[in-house]
Amino acid sequence: MKLNLNTFDGLHKPCYILEEARLRHNLDIIKSVADRANVEIILAFKAYALWKTFPIFREYIDATTASSLYEARLAYEKFGQKAHTYSPAYTDYEIEDIAKCSSHLTFNSFTQYANYRELAKKANPDISFGLRINPEYSEIETDLYNPCSPGTRFGVSSDKLPDVLPFDIEGFHCHCHCESGAEVFERTLKHIEDRFSRWFDQIKWINFGGGHLMTRKDYNIPLLINILNKFHERYPSLKVILEPGSAFGWQTGPLVSQVVDVVEDHGIKTAILNVSFTCHMPDCLEMPYMPAVRNAEIVDDKDKIKSCREYNVYRLGGNSCLSGDFMGYWRFPKELQVGDNIIFEDMLHYTTVKTNMFNGITHPSIAIVHVDGEFEILKKFEFEDYLNRMN
Repeated sequence: MKLNLNTFDGLHKPCYILEEARLRHNLDIIKSVADRANVEIILAFKAYALWKTFPIFREYIDATTASSLYEARLAYEKFGQKAHTYSPAYTDYEIEDIAKCSSHLTFNSFTQYANYRELAKKANPDISFGLRINPEYSEIETDLYNPCSPGTRFGVSSDKLPDVLPFDIEGFHCHCHCESGAEVFERTLKHIEDRFSRWFDQIKWINFGGGHLMTRKDYNIPLLINILNKFHERYPSLKVILEPGSAFGWQTGPLVSQVVDVVEDHGIKTAILNVSFTCHMPDCLEMPYMPAVRNAEIVDDKDKIKSCREYNVYRLGGNSCLSGDFMGYWRFPKELQVGDNIIFEDMLHYTTVKTNMFNGITHPSIAIVHVDGEFEILKKFEFEDYLNRMN
């Protein structure tokens, strides 16, 4: 089966659709940066975990990063390599299994290190330990995603580090970006070096975390490569790791949904869809942000909103019973009809790993359009998937 990738005509049920050509475009960029800057770039599962596409990833990258036991197992059992693992809270009943599936294990605090280093080392003698550091600087404006805000639970600040690190701490991990540009990394790196460079001769690797959105069209890739190469010149013994998530899945495919009804109240027309914001696009409500809808224009003009009928302006509503399961407003080129496709752009990264089955609503399928145009369903969710969530 082949689809028109502009309209997705012929698709009558909701579906996340990954376009392989777009994914490979991103992977080409990421591999080029890794090669030219002599760094390792690994996939963060928290943003993208569609394991049936891992064979494509293995053509470009060698490792992944995990934040939990199940992500570590995903790396080991499905990606085929042990994970670079960080969690703010390891537990005595999971640490050994996590260590067995991890090549690198980063501790959030010295307490965690003291409690679990022996168990982890016993489970995996070859594991490399790291410590998460807090540079106390981030340009992330949304508090929900800012790991360096005052009172953060993430990492150790420089004033709490001993002059000599524990003998088996081999790396630092730092994460303080979110869909950021190279210019932000350049400014952030200065703070990291100012606070932590005096320990760099005691470690073997440094992981600058995620949020480096190098596949965005306006990202300054030459600047990123220059920053990293100059860092190598200053600290030639340090291996550098980046672990973006969004950069891999950025603009690789939409969520295609359909209009099932149009209702009106107080002059506001709401197109009710067969998908839910709270279930299938939770970042839209968490962040919050207005997703791009294909062939529609976001409307914030109050006069146009008040004249929904005249301007073909609709609020989009989900199909859950949560009162706030809606967003708006969008202007469409024509009046919406039941059965029309509503295409939410860029819904592969983060969205697919955050979805839930609240209300038992039928979950969108996950599909891939291969380079040759062939459409393949990777996962169709059934009643059993809902039952398994409840067991």
